[in-house]
Amino acid sequence: MALMIDDACTACDACVPVCPNEAIAKGDPIYVIDPLKCTECVGAHDEPQCKLVCPADCIVPNPDFRESPEELQAKYRALHG
Repeated sequence: MALMIDDACTACDACVPVCPNEAIAKGDPIYVIDPLKCTECVGAHDEPQCKLVCPADCIVPNPDFRESPEELQAKYRALHG
């Protein structure tokens, strides 16, 4: 399942550099995660790096993008060749 950033975001920018898929971008007023690029770090790390560094604890599962670990792995491979 892709992740999303909720309204508790403080726009601190901590999540952007740790995303292996470059799925996080500055929004207005909070950051946003592109669900078509988010793999919850499957394929790159054991757990979502953005959640590890987020001081506001505002990164949550996106209910509109439910994916199995296998689907997330396939998405990662498609993004990274």
